[in-house]
Amino acid sequence: MSDFWIDFVTNKVVPGGLMLVMFSMGLTLALRDFAMVLRAPKLVGAGFVTHLFVLPLLAFLVGLIFQLSPERALGLFIVSLCPAGTTSNAMTFVGRGNVALAVILTALSAIVTVFTIPIVLSWAVPWFLAGAGRSVPSPDPLGMMRQLALITLLPIVVGMVLRHFAPGAAARLARRLRPTAFVIVVVVIAISILGAWRMVLDNLLAATPATYALNLLAIGFGLLLGKALGASARDAMTLSIETSVQNVTLSIFLTLTVLGSLPLAVTQNIYGVVMILNATLLIRWWRRRIEAEAQGGPA
Repeated sequence: MSDFWIDFVTNKVVPGGLMLVMFSMGLTLALRDFAMVLRAPKLVGAGFVTHLFVLPLLAFLVGLIFQLSPERALGLFIVSLCPAGTTSNAMTFVGRGNVALAVILTALSAIVTVFTIPIVLSWAVPWFLAGAGRSVPSPDPLGMMRQLALITLLPIVVGMVLRHFAPGAAARLARRLRPTAFVIVVVVIAISILGAWRMVLDNLLAATPATYALNLLAIGFGLLLGKALGASARDAMTLSIETSVQNVTLSIFLTLTVLGSLPLAVTQNIYGVVMILNATLLIRWWRRRIEAEAQGGPA
């Protein structure tokens, strides 16, 4: 891929696609939805803490255990820092999970990570890449916060405002954008792979096992967390999907647009494919439990 197309994808396609994804999320949100924090504090709190703390810790440990190169380990760690996205909400809907829980967990993580990602990356980038034998300046946390707020929070707020003043139009637009948002994720991953296909091929065997392990750990932890909380089958699957299906578009935006590093996106592209595949398998496997529970039988 030429430098022109790489620049076009980095500065136009990825940011624009991310803004559209976040806008579509805002169309499904209302302020009253946040009352679920009070109605189901254990579920929301556990899911939120898992996403914010447990998943990055798992990514860090996976990088150490599999002895990933600094770029691969950092790329995977950045994925773990990102919030869930509209893809997780769509997968929850398809799997007959608790969509309301999925939406509120996605919204909360999207809001908080605007502030946590820049702070953590200001430490993580020089720490990880110092192992590659080069000195790398820390990203500017405040500048990154402003950039993330513009790209993620602003579209969410615009979508919520539109839903408040024109709920009918927002509902119709949300239905049309739901598949579009999923397509955007696939297109961004595909374009990123095309832009670095040689890197992806060179790193496929080395990075895929660790990437797959992280996704399976996230899925398993979400299911175990649901069982520990005594959650229903629907809620347990929702926690699992929200923990394992990340906003890969945001992670690619961070690596390509903010950090300007194509190699860091390799493990993120692989994770994007793996998470969709495994979430689909989870839905098919867990559907019987949800159906049995709905009929009052043993899960």
